[in-house]
Amino acid sequence: MMMFFGQPCTGIHRYSVANSHAGGDNRCMGKIQRPNTSSVSRKPQAATFSPGSMVVVTLCNPRDKFWGMVLALGAEGLSLSGIELASFEDLVLMVKEGESFTPAVVFFPMHRIERIELDLPDGNLSSLSQRFSAQTGLDPAKTLAPPDRSGTNAGDAGRMKIARQLSKGPA
Repeated sequence: MMMFFGQPCTGIHRYSVANSHAGGDNRCMGKIQRPNTSSVSRKPQAATFSPGSMVVVTLCNPRDKFWGMVLALGAEGLSLSGIELASFEDLVLMVKEGESFTPAVVFFPMHRIERIELDLPDGNLSSLSQRFSAQTGLDPAKTLAPPDRSGTNAGDAGRMKIARQLSKGPA
């Protein structure tokens, strides 16, 4: 007579299957050890795309790219203070010449967002934020800060300082 898991083999075969809910009556399978997550202290993870992060957003329908600072990111979409990527060089020139500008504060619904990437350097290529800082001497996050209720933003004072320095000429 053939034996199957210690039981005589009849026409009907019973197979032992791992069952994590079985309290120990599944003798053929080893017990599954589950980590006790209630006692493990978890450190809060910093959100990668948290408010204040400089990002490049690729949109679809129509295809477009924006560069700016994250104001809020949620399941419904992304709020951003920034500019169209095609206008980056124009913005740098405007800031260097001391012209005033107001960054666009926009909301993109999640169905339009194809990709969000942090504005980070890539090998020898500097990030847009680094290029902006190098050419204007200003912090892009402060410059692109959304206007407050009075209509001014944190970057206005820095832009005015640069404009005064440029108007004086070399020292």
